[in-house]
Amino acid sequence: MTTVTPSDARLDAPAGLRPGGPAPPAGSASGRQRFLAACRRQPTDRTPLWLMRQAGRALPEYRALREKHSFLQLVQTPELAAEVTLQPIRRFDFDAAVLFSDILVVAEAMGQRYGFREQGGVEMDFAIRSAAQVAQLDAKGVAERLQYVGRALALVKSLVGERTAMLGFAGSPWTLANFMVEGGSAPEFTRAKDLFHADRPLFRALLGKLTEAVTEALRLQVDAGADAVQIFDSLGGLLAADVYEEASGVWIRRIIDALGSRVPVIVFARGLAGGWDVLARSGAQALSVDWRVNLPEFWSRLPGSMALQGNLDPALMLMKAEIVEHETRRLLESMRGKPGHILNLGHGLPPAARLENIERLVATVREFR
Repeated sequence: MTTVTPSDARLDAPAGLRPGGPAPPAGSASGRQRFLAACRRQPTDRTPLWLMRQAGRALPEYRALREKHSFLQLVQTPELAAEVTLQPIRRFDFDAAVLFSDILVVAEAMGQRYGFREQGGVEMDFAIRSAAQVAQLDAKGVAERLQYVGRALALVKSLVGERTAMLGFAGSPWTLANFMVEGGSAPEFTRAKDLFHADRPLFRALLGKLTEAVTEALRLQVDAGADAVQIFDSLGGLLAADVYEEASGVWIRRIIDALGSRVPVIVFARGLAGGWDVLARSGAQALSVDWRVNLPEFWSRLPGSMALQGNLDPALMLMKAEIVEHETRRLLESMRGKPGHILNLGHGLPPAARLENIERLVATVREFR
């Protein structure tokens, strides 16, 4: 792990907040209360809002930090990770703060380090090709090796307190396996799928270890104060509907079972052609869907206690602010009278997102009744 002296980490509370996070005035809901009520599919005073990748490249204050520190330094230094997490909360006062980190910290804690290629994309130190390499991956002690994650989350929690929900996250075992077997980013991920079909015992050995490691990483974040956690099955859409459960869904279900009912678990699955019934039975409190899903129709098919997160097209954040407002209102109107909706994008906030668009999105959600 890289050690950096975080001399430029501000770590001051968002406007109106102080360490310890004062509770909101009597009769008004805080962002945390609003978000958690929606997770329980209960009525809220308005739709709660946060954005995947809200902390990071879209903000000029983040880009200023990146001029001084590498991405890995920001992730691995608690004060800096906390500062990046707080930046969008100071600007936009979202209902939830999501920890600034990376799904591949779990792979690194297991013994497979990662970095970034000069031309872009992730590069693992090696690609998993054998049973011996799987055997060398260490799922024991992952929480101890990820203490920097827990410290960063606890720092943010101490500042947002009861005002803002605190979210932790991890990648799903299937999504992590793709990067680990492929050896990094790829134009087309194929090797994990090949492993699934060609050597099922080795695939299960790898996914079993990843399931244990992801569970420990999420427990660490819950222990540090996370109000909810999200599992990113970002590559779930690579799988055919008839194999989704065995290749991904069953491992997600094991993680949720192991976590118990301490905090809500959200599952985000991108591009899923089938398998939604599998996730609906996973024990998750909420499903997060991409922009290609008809949200109100999907909501009507969910179990009565399950919340739904999403799902504005991220590309809207590159367009005119008037378009953002129109499409946000249209989505909110389509979900009127349907409790348990958490407004988010259908994937991460684009790096080139316009700040005025984020501001218009926030204002539109707050004004809508």
